[in-house]
Amino acid sequence: MKIPIARTDLNKFEIEAVLEPLKSGWLVQGPKVNEFEKKWSNFTGSKHSIAVTSCTSALSLSLAALNFSFGDEAIVPAFTWISTANVVEHFGGKVVFCDINLNTFNIDVSKIESLITEKTKVILPVHLFGLSADIDPILKIAQSYDLNIVEDAACGFGSFYNGKHVGTFGNTGCFSFHPRKAITTGEGGMITTNDEKLASKLRCLRDHGADISDLQRHTSPKPYLLADHNEAGYNQRMTDIQAALGSKQMDRADEITKERKRLAQNYDNAFKNLDWLKTPKYKNNYVHGFQSYPCIYSNQIISLSNLSYLKEKRNNFMDYLQSKGISTRPATHAVHMLKFFKDKYKISNEKFLQSYFANEVSISLPLFHGMTSEEQDYVISVVKKHKP
Repeated sequence: MKIPIARTDLNKFEIEAVLEPLKSGWLVQGPKVNEFEKKWSNFTGSKHSIAVTSCTSALSLSLAALNFSFGDEAIVPAFTWISTANVVEHFGGKVVFCDINLNTFNIDVSKIESLITEKTKVILPVHLFGLSADIDPILKIAQSYDLNIVEDAACGFGSFYNGKHVGTFGNTGCFSFHPRKAITTGEGGMITTNDEKLASKLRCLRDHGADISDLQRHTSPKPYLLADHNEAGYNQRMTDIQAALGSKQMDRADEITKERKRLAQNYDNAFKNLDWLKTPKYKNNYVHGFQSYPCIYSNQIISLSNLSYLKEKRNNFMDYLQSKGISTRPATHAVHMLKFFKDKYKISNEKFLQSYFANEVSISLPLFHGMTSEEQDYVISVVKKHKP
């Protein structure tokens, strides 16, 4: 049996939905984008949703709309996907890494305040793998120092903190529709915000700086008049082809999120007695979206002295699973250990110790809606047969 780390699960109605814009002739940002944005706002509780080309674009546009510029500093967790840090570099800013809490893989809130300088402009908390960061204390810090918050909610669909969907706490929230995510448009992203002025600016910036969209212009009494351009904007518009797919999937959003949580619970129950595999941890006031199922491979207290040994054991476990047809991945990477950032900032691996540990001994097991009982039972059986 072959089990991928993730698999896109689309039903016939979702596949057929893609044909609608192809038949209508309206392929670029238009009525299907509007429809998708409205459904996204209804699900997340955000006042405004702005569809874009990727989560990276969403992060980038958020920084642009908040006037982040050369020399500004942004606090970023050291363990995340590289995009969270890359967008800061694109504006000539400085990435200020913050270590994580290894139990949650999220930013260690207790370390944020000491990193703030007069140049700090934004905090980018990441809701990694579908678990919300500890948002309340981050909000308090941001308010105390008059800082912006851009939530990286790439993995955050179906994730809640104290009853509110992630991506609705900060100035903006940024979501991904990559094929590994619960909702996919192939590539694509969404920005959420409750700030009307910021939403208007974001819509303008995604569309070359135009003061009205193509849809607004074409449905106006004088469609032959071109838009004015108030900003030096970008072309980061989602197409109606992508939006048709995303919008149709939103009709079963509750089904998708419930299924992912059920699959995660099955793993939790199956692995609870394995002392060498630490499964995801979260509190009662968090609702985990389980974009993936990240674990820590270790039956010891992790330290620098045993890290190489534990990494080798983790890699042997991944080799074993691969030999049985089960795909895995490290949960993600410690960005400060990647060549560009390591060379630029001269950071040692040990500077952000918990992120370093996560980089070396984390492992994500297959989890995706559409995963059959037979597939998950097989993964569980193979994992439990492993002798660490």
